[in-house]
Amino acid sequence: MNVILVGFSRRTRTLHVGSRGKLYAMGAGLFGLVAAVFLTGYLLGARGGGEENNSALVARWNAELQQQREVLQQSREESENHINALALRLGEMQAQVLRLNALGSRLTGMAGMDDGEFSFDTPPAVGGPVTDTRAIEVPEFELALDGLEQRLDTQVRQLGVLADLLLQRELDSRQLPAGRPVDNGWMSSVYGQRPDPFSGKMGWHAGIDFAGQSGTDILAVADGVVIWSGARYGYGRLVEVDHGNGYRTRYAHNKENLVAIGARVRKGDVIARMGSSGRATAPNVHFEVLLNGKHVNPAKYVRALN
Repeated sequence: MNVILVGFSRRTRTLHVGSRGKLYAMGAGLFGLVAAVFLTGYLLGARGGGEENNSALVARWNAELQQQREVLQQSREESENHINALALRLGEMQAQVLRLNALGSRLTGMAGMDDGEFSFDTPPAVGGPVTDTRAIEVPEFELALDGLEQRLDTQVRQLGVLADLLLQRELDSRQLPAGRPVDNGWMSSVYGQRPDPFSGKMGWHAGIDFAGQSGTDILAVADGVVIWSGARYGYGRLVEVDHGNGYRTRYAHNKENLVAIGARVRKGDVIARMGSSGRATAPNVHFEVLLNGKHVNPAKYVRALN
């Protein structure tokens, strides 16, 4: 806003007033104009040149001054309402930033990243040489708020989708059989053709055996639901777990089953104790992996890590 001042010497001066000072400049100008009129009228009345008496002029000027006060008060209230609205938007954006920080921290943990490598708890590092600066205008500030608000909304949605994908990937990985069914023990028989330990004839072995001491903990190798817990011919006491996505695992020859049908188990839970029930020559766990109803070699799942 430019204000032009004209003096009695007919020389003019131009002043630039920022957006924040526009309201006060307008108010000062209005009061100055009314004061000038008041002074002129007073001088004319004192010299006897006015058509109205001084009391009438004073009353009219007081009314005009009151009207100007009301206009200024209304402008002040509108300005305060505007500032309050901006403060409200700023508070909403701060809440969005907090939500972004929470999502970012969660994603950092799910992705296994180091907090120091990509931290959401500290401000981003910025820098650069000093350049010419000026006071920001209110319209520019509001435009910047609009753009920032839109970017925050977009990033919140994108990070939310990414978090869901990573969570689903984590759930899928926990449902995929991986690791050994025992912490202690040694592999005593492999998958495939082998001499039958009872008949001596060649036969098909559909799993891997881990030998150990009687009573050793038997562990679930993935999250899932128990669909069998009890005796089955040849297996002795058997626990079978459905992991979803077509995967099932079996744990046989148990001394004791610790879970019931329908129980939900998580990877690493103790589900049975090692024994020699069924067709077994000594304490061991017979471990099988089935994919879509067909036996697969458990070796690659035993070696897998997740």
